[in-house]
Amino acid sequence: MASVAIGSLEQLDPRVLEHRRELTGYCYRMLGSAFDADDAVQETMVRAWRGIADFEGRSALRSWLYRIATNVCLDQLSGRKRRALPMDLSGSPWQPVESSLAARRPGTAWVEPILDRQVLPEDDDPAERAVAKESIRLAFVAALQHLPPRQRAVLLLREVLRWKADEVAQLLDTTVASVNSALQRARATLAALDGVPEPRPLDEDDRDLLARYVDAFERYDVDGFVRLLHEDATQHMPPFEMWLRGREDIGTWMLGPGAGCRGSRVLATRANGSPAVAQWRPCADGGFAPWALHVLEVTDGRVGHISSFLNLDNELFRALGLPIDPDQR
Repeated sequence: MASVAIGSLEQLDPRVLEHRRELTGYCYRMLGSAFDADDAVQETMVRAWRGIADFEGRSALRSWLYRIATNVCLDQLSGRKRRALPMDLSGSPWQPVESSLAARRPGTAWVEPILDRQVLPEDDDPAERAVAKESIRLAFVAALQHLPPRQRAVLLLREVLRWKADEVAQLLDTTVASVNSALQRARATLAALDGVPEPRPLDEDDRDLLARYVDAFERYDVDGFVRLLHEDATQHMPPFEMWLRGREDIGTWMLGPGAGCRGSRVLATRANGSPAVAQWRPCADGGFAPWALHVLEVTDGRVGHISSFLNLDNELFRALGLPIDPDQR
């Protein structure tokens, strides 16, 4: 049904699909999930197809699509618990390392990653692209989940997409005063949250660090790997609740519960506005299985945090458009 509708929509007005990538980025920020964002955009396209005959250009096509996408996201968020990252759930690391995989939660509990190429526009000017990158960083997306859905929409429309207050009020069928009040409360909530780092572009030294990270991981040189980390580096691994602090514990974990990753193949990429590494782990039969996407936070020439999203249900790589076979890298 949806595929037929989207095909018909493309025939009716090809301009609609030109907005698909930016709508995916907006829905991802709203929902914190690449899976849910894709579903929301699909539903937006279906609703647009159904309503295109009555649209008649009474407002800009882009604004009309954002109105639909916002309503779809608000519908999806109704009654849902907020998504989080493991470090949001506990103030102290999981101890001991050997039992770190003792507890896990369903995928719907966690903020999920998304590749830059799925949501970032290709032709924006550098300043707009920098804002877009900052607004998909994992810490920012996780912080957004603390906001009530309408406040979340107001903040994104006003501060990420740079809409005027009256435009947002029209989209949400409310008043400018309500929009300004919601924005003020959203800003106050985010300001009170810790752990939202300042954006910083990769420089040449960071690119060299990423290359050394990939090399050390593929050779499973744990000593060399941990030397690339800050002393107090952290790591978490959704869907498990655990998280680690300190490169010594991270190294111990790699040689203990994580030892099955020895011999993996990896690929450097970008996700959530940050450097990232896709990993395929060796199988008993001699092949490789898609295993994880590691999103890195780099500060002062070393890795300060690793968000390792495990592909345990075999859906993450498909959702991100990553190959199942590492030979197709």
